[in-house]
Amino acid sequence: MDQKIVVEIFGESYPLKTDRDPEYLKKLASFVDREMRAVAQRGNFSGARVGTLAALKFADEYFQIKRDFEELAELVRKK
Repeated sequence: MDQKIVVEIFGESYPLKTDRDPEYLKKLASFVDREMRAVAQRGNFSGARVGTLAALKFADEYFQIKRDFEELAELVRKK
């Protein structure tokens, strides 16, 4: 069942529908908001640049975790 919630990220409100736990989505939004605010504090960037730089940070973390997982999975396969 889809639920409607509103989250705020970097001063913008986003009405969303979710079939997941709304609290989980709020937690994600809060994380993104914190990361964008941290990026914004490092320089005088526009909102779009802040979002892009935060997305690059998320992508970097994702690829690092994915690489670590693949290395661990390979070790498990070898045993």
